[in-house]
Amino acid sequence: MNEQQQTLFQFMGQQADKLGVQTLQHIGLTFISLFIAVLIGLPLGIYITRKKNLSGLVLGVAGILQTIPSIALLGFMIPLLGIGAKPAIVALLLYALLPIIRNTYTGITGVDSTVKEAAVAMGMSKWQVLFKVELPLAMPVILAGIRTATVINVGVATLASYIAAGGLGEFIFGGISLNNTNMILAGAIPAAMLAIIFDFLLSLVQKLNFKKIKGAVKVAPVMLLILSGLYFIPSAYGSKLTAGFTPEFMGRQDGNLGLVSKYGLAIHTIVISDAVMYKAAQEKQLDVISGYSTDGRLKAYNLVVLDDDKKIFPPYYAAPIVRAEALKKFPDLEKTLNLLAGNITDSVMTELNYKTDYLHQSPERVAKDFLVSKHLWKADKGGNNGVVRIGSKIFGEQYILANIYSMLIKGYTDYDVSTKTGLGGTKIVFDAMTNDQIDFYPEYTGTGLLAILQAPAKTVTRLQVSKDSTYNYVQREFLSRYNIKWLKPIGFNNAYALMMREKQAKDLNIKTISDLKRYLEIK
Repeated sequence: MNEQQQTLFQFMGQQADKLGVQTLQHIGLTFISLFIAVLIGLPLGIYITRKKNLSGLVLGVAGILQTIPSIALLGFMIPLLGIGAKPAIVALLLYALLPIIRNTYTGITGVDSTVKEAAVAMGMSKWQVLFKVELPLAMPVILAGIRTATVINVGVATLASYIAAGGLGEFIFGGISLNNTNMILAGAIPAAMLAIIFDFLLSLVQKLNFKKIKGAVKVAPVMLLILSGLYFIPSAYGSKLTAGFTPEFMGRQDGNLGLVSKYGLAIHTIVISDAVMYKAAQEKQLDVISGYSTDGRLKAYNLVVLDDDKKIFPPYYAAPIVRAEALKKFPDLEKTLNLLAGNITDSVMTELNYKTDYLHQSPERVAKDFLVSKHLWKADKGGNNGVVRIGSKIFGEQYILANIYSMLIKGYTDYDVSTKTGLGGTKIVFDAMTNDQIDFYPEYTGTGLLAILQAPAKTVTRLQVSKDSTYNYVQREFLSRYNIKWLKPIGFNNAYALMMREKQAKDLNIKTISDLKRYLEIK
């Protein structure tokens, strides 16, 4: 069913199993990190009430940790802890520390000094004063900090899916990549509901009287452990191998949907960012990954492409798509961009990607070296007859193509160039174009057909037999619907592929996707 014909509730009903798994993972991540944060933050908050000269330093460090952007903090964790649950949990607990430490400190220091003096006068030891006077009186303030930390963690945990830790972010980022509003809301609404529910329940605990709180304190660690354990329930029902697929691949007919419908492939799958997926496969954290046929990391990480014996991954042309208004505004733009047409074959694009992905050469250097080798490079004319705005998605191939086009425009025209690279998935970069934020970017006919036009299944089946048929269809429909023109194909064919480590595939005698299915079905 096409996304325009499907209501949100129909989509959520269809994806109920996956939604349930992601919700369990989301709750588990939230409470594993919260449990550890309480174990660290509560004693630390108590300690700085006794060593007040250290309170400024401890609270300052905790405050600094919370100011680090969450996606950047996850990025810092990856080199240290790899991908998966560990870096996500560490990042979440660091975010939860500040409200717990601060409220513990504030709650205890806010206890009336005369009450503490009376307790000491009655013969209580310092530990008795802490556990029988200070902590009970400070408990509402401490619980307010835990309540804040819980809500923060529920929100930040959506980013965990970027590093293969699971959670409701899988639907959110998949929906953004696929321009699928239902998918975005299927992840966002449950995440928001979890935050509201947990905040409400903790507010009730906050209002309990001392005796009830005393009983709840004994039960609280057990409840936290039970909720933390929810994260591990889905993994207990996994298959022999684990697959890592990008959000966009998960929702496309020439991706995971096709693997399920045409191959009947049933494999334990986690959603992961393209940026860390290949490294995870090399480090044996993933067994099967999705990728592109021209990706340079195939060579870099000794991966092998499984033969698509049922042909669900048809090859697609790559070509620049340009706003028709931009072509009128910049008359020399079309012929300049078409200078690249037919000049990049599959093998050439794979080599260019290898240079950026593995040799870590800058996209600018790779682009210039390529143009020089093709005798297409010209020095920048310093044009001032208008600015052409170039966009790109968030992977290496797009950065290379954007830089090639930038150099061609600067060398062959009197136009200047502004680049907006790394715009994320298809939805973000295409919306930037339709909202007149960029003039053109490199796109793929398959993505245009399935993710943007969302063509009916019968149309897709009819067109997939021919690259030219697909190109002609998207060229016509884009011009009609969006007033956007597809220029001449660049030359290489870009298609999805399933990949495994070469040695593992050889050891398991897996050469095709059907072989993979048969292996998974062996008891």
